[in-house]
Amino acid sequence: MKIEFVANASGAEVLAVLVHEGRAFQGKGAEHDTAASGALTRAMTAGRFTGGANSTLVVAAPSGIDADTVVLTGAGDPGKFDDLAMETAAGAAYQAVKLSGAKTLTIDAGSLSADQAARAAFGARLAAYRFLKYRTTLKPEKTPSIETIKIVAGDVKAAQAAWGKLSPVAAAVEFSRDLVAEPANVLYPVEFAKRVKALEKIGLEVEVLGEKELEKLGFRTLLGVGQGSRRESQVAIMKWNGGNKGDQPIAFVGKGVTFDTGGISIKPSDGMEEMKWDMGGAAAVSGLMHALAGRKAKVNAIGVIGLVENMPDGNAQRPGDVVMSLSGQSVEILNTDAEGRLVLADCLWYTQERFKPKFMLDLATLTGAMIVALGLEYAGVFSNSDELANNFLAAAPKVGENAWRMPIPEAYERHIDSPIADVKNTGNGRAGGSITAALFLQRFTNGVPWAHIDIAPTAWVKDSKNPTVPDGPVGWGVRTLDRMVADSYES
Repeated sequence: MKIEFVANASGAEVLAVLVHEGRAFQGKGAEHDTAASGALTRAMTAGRFTGGANSTLVVAAPSGIDADTVVLTGAGDPGKFDDLAMETAAGAAYQAVKLSGAKTLTIDAGSLSADQAARAAFGARLAAYRFLKYRTTLKPEKTPSIETIKIVAGDVKAAQAAWGKLSPVAAAVEFSRDLVAEPANVLYPVEFAKRVKALEKIGLEVEVLGEKELEKLGFRTLLGVGQGSRRESQVAIMKWNGGNKGDQPIAFVGKGVTFDTGGISIKPSDGMEEMKWDMGGAAAVSGLMHALAGRKAKVNAIGVIGLVENMPDGNAQRPGDVVMSLSGQSVEILNTDAEGRLVLADCLWYTQERFKPKFMLDLATLTGAMIVALGLEYAGVFSNSDELANNFLAAAPKVGENAWRMPIPEAYERHIDSPIADVKNTGNGRAGGSITAALFLQRFTNGVPWAHIDIAPTAWVKDSKNPTVPDGPVGWGVRTLDRMVADSYES
């Protein structure tokens, strides 16, 4: 999507005009022409359009407006018109005309700040995301036609400068969404690692460990998950050194199960195709590192992703097996479909042991129990550090991502005690499944400040109500993590 900042809307093909609740215009367009303003107000009245957030009304441009079409775009309560409201309005405008046949959408943000103009570009670009790589017979009328988005800005240079800080984050979200959208026959562990390795071109240092190196190091819980697959397991390590030399890094760890059949504890066939996005945590960590490098963040950061495919064959891990983890703790495998925590266990231990980070934060589509607990709107946050949890929870609502802190009571530790090994990989039955999974992970943190974000509810959306998040891969977590780093950890 091409983004341009312009000084006026002259000759616009489609002009988006922001309207607050009560049908009050925002911008330097229609309200400066009395006749045009009156015509648009009458159109709003006839169309029962009031300016509510995430609402639109498309009308022919009246005399006095130099455009072919006007899309009246609800901006909501003017007292609550913040960055997110601007992004939502811009996204809604795009969604209203994406199939119209028009090639250019102009959004009038001329009376707003340069930062808000940049936010309009950001929201429209995220809204325009589509994964159409494999759609070869899509009819023209079903294909988005908008190719360019123009933003009218009062100070074009200042808006372009503000966009320069947001554009890398948009690219990072798109990168994460692409990873989650890819089918598992295309994006298997080695291919995932190759795509991460390609991020060296934007300044990351990337190291990839294959199975021989992982076996030598002792990543046996991770390798156990992938031993039933013909696809080789991988661990990719991303480094961004944007802070002061010698500063302690911050670390992010992602679960990257590129396809999860459940292994020998095989899942039901209904919905199993969705398990291609069981690598959403690794995609989020990769997207974050992309964003930090893209905007040259002043921080030292590490991203570690464990990449495996969980398949059932004659060599697959069995329920009842005991595996020795990298930490030296033995793990009894009760259910091979509780595999993500096994991947993370070795990655967490390796991260704290090798990099000595200030904190570790992991993201994973870890448990169906998280969906039962919080529905499909919130990710669960588990942490041994109030400071880390609070920094994450403070960042999330600023970018429109919902998260809720969950308990990790010591009393529940008994549910993952094993009679044959140091720990077992599931609790007793279904009760508290997301909590016992977090407690399992905590045993591999070695006391380092840590947070676990269970994104099973939020990594993929089927019926999005947010115009900046099309159905499918969300890229959830990239923006929250980037904002958390910017607010709390950059020098």
